[in-house]
Amino acid sequence: MTMSGSKTVRSVSFIALAALTAAGAPPAPGIAQSAYRDGSPTPATCEALGFTTVSEHDDYQRSARIGIPPPPPQIQPHRRAADAAAGVHKRIEEPAVTGQRIRPATPSMYAPPPAIMHQRAETERYPNAQANPIRRVADEPVSTFSVDVDTAAYANVRRFLNDGRRPPADAVRVEELVNYFDYGYAAPRERTTPFRPFVAVTPSPWSSQRQIVHIGLQGYEAPRATQPPLNLVFLIDTSGSMSSEDRLPLARKSLGLLIDQLRPQDRVAMVAYAGSAGAVLAPTDGRQKLKMRCALEALHSGGSTAGGAGLALAYDLARQNIDPKAVNRVILVTDGDFNVGVADPAKLKDFVAEQRKTGVYLSVYGYGRGNYNDAMMQTLAQNGNGTAAYVDTLNEARRLFRDDFTASLFPIADDVKIQVEFNPARVSEYRLIGYETRMLAREDFNNDRVDAGEVGAGASVTALYEITPTGAAPSSDPLRYGRRPAPAATPVGELAFLKVRYKLPGERVSHLIERPIGAADVYADVAAAPEPARWALAVAGFGQKLRGDPRIDDRFGWPQVAALAQGARGEDPFGLRAEFVQLVRNADGARSLNE
Repeated sequence: MTMSGSKTVRSVSFIALAALTAAGAPPAPGIAQSAYRDGSPTPATCEALGFTTVSEHDDYQRSARIGIPPPPPQIQPHRRAADAAAGVHKRIEEPAVTGQRIRPATPSMYAPPPAIMHQRAETERYPNAQANPIRRVADEPVSTFSVDVDTAAYANVRRFLNDGRRPPADAVRVEELVNYFDYGYAAPRERTTPFRPFVAVTPSPWSSQRQIVHIGLQGYEAPRATQPPLNLVFLIDTSGSMSSEDRLPLARKSLGLLIDQLRPQDRVAMVAYAGSAGAVLAPTDGRQKLKMRCALEALHSGGSTAGGAGLALAYDLARQNIDPKAVNRVILVTDGDFNVGVADPAKLKDFVAEQRKTGVYLSVYGYGRGNYNDAMMQTLAQNGNGTAAYVDTLNEARRLFRDDFTASLFPIADDVKIQVEFNPARVSEYRLIGYETRMLAREDFNNDRVDAGEVGAGASVTALYEITPTGAAPSSDPLRYGRRPAPAATPVGELAFLKVRYKLPGERVSHLIERPIGAADVYADVAAAPEPARWALAVAGFGQKLRGDPRIDDRFGWPQVAALAQGARGEDPFGLRAEFVQLVRNADGARSLNE
């Protein structure tokens, strides 16, 4: 979004737009039949339900013609009175804040041509996380981190490569690339022990004399019928920066896919935010899908991005209808470009961290390019006990909101942490590949007050360590004056010891899973390793090469990555692995952002 350099202090009030009747109240006369059905949200049908829809094309044309942002969603006057009587009309106020004055919208703000998109790539914001260093086991034998099942980086990297350009190094979070895929690990047998570890140790394909320790956790997947009800609030960015086809229109289609999955016991409310923010739809049960679709079609982009106030209202709605037995979650769809109101990532981090204590979690779905704020998305999702994903295509939306619906929304474990202790008699060095923004102190592992990652039903978690066996050439010289460690009194053949700590949803005391990593887990060569290990190696090598990691041998080039992946494709019902192989080939010929 184009902004001037001048700043102004403004008091921003946010008016809650009228919604239909609150959940449980009967529909207004004349729409009782249409309220409890599904179908296409045509203008006539939505009019009967109290919503006025205008096509996104007409919305864009209006904005381009008169040079101002389009209006907020429109609700019929007769519904405003009814909603006010029902108590769903809501206003929140925010203290005066310092922000930037927004220039009137122009056509280029809505649909910049691809060339301009490429030129604006440097305005996208990513966490500046340095790759994990190599650590000496004699000095630091224990590694601890919070799990991460986010996949935003993979879809975002795919977007760059499909445009013929390599992504910025900071956009490549290797663990999110690795965790994008299903590895077919053996499933746990019961809900109370929701993880089953998988371990494989193979030679490193990109560094001689080193090995890769592959750790996988498969999450328990309960039958859909036994899943708790959903109490969701869709928080939808309707600012001017969301106008292009890959933003608000795609977000509407994405949320429509989620609506397809709802059951009668599930409830959804909607909040829009831009120059004004408010409740577009009061909590509505899963029988009224058509009403939800009409509410989505009534959303139009325009104005500046008051994300902080939108978050406050969404959490407020979720808390009003909170159910300890339900999944209570805010689902934010945005490009992350908060520029009015509370937009400081540190303040928003504290806000969502406080809100998660109430039992309301936050998941974040990113859209768009050019001004995409990945750093903001990561901050919100990690501190809101939710996941972060990036939606570049409708196919990605189908994966997230249809194929992986339960993994995205139904948690099986909270505050999941992994700790690995390496045996100095067998391992001299190690480095964790990825998870740079998820590292924890050793003492945090046993502290149940320390927040960590959430894992959804049926989701899997994969982590890779590169280790240097004793006897191989280390990365650094031994200390001349340092005292050599005493031989470790460990079982013969043990390389390391794995611990997994987790809490069941709603519990405050954690549980522990332990497993030694020994000779039975070691494979003499990569070709003999299980398919999950070989595929993860290919994806991790791909990510490290995109980041320009100096630890990757030059002889492990793009053809070697593609060959490794091609040999580990296995069953590929949705074509995701075939698509990855093509992305590797795209990366081989892609230009850097500076070209």
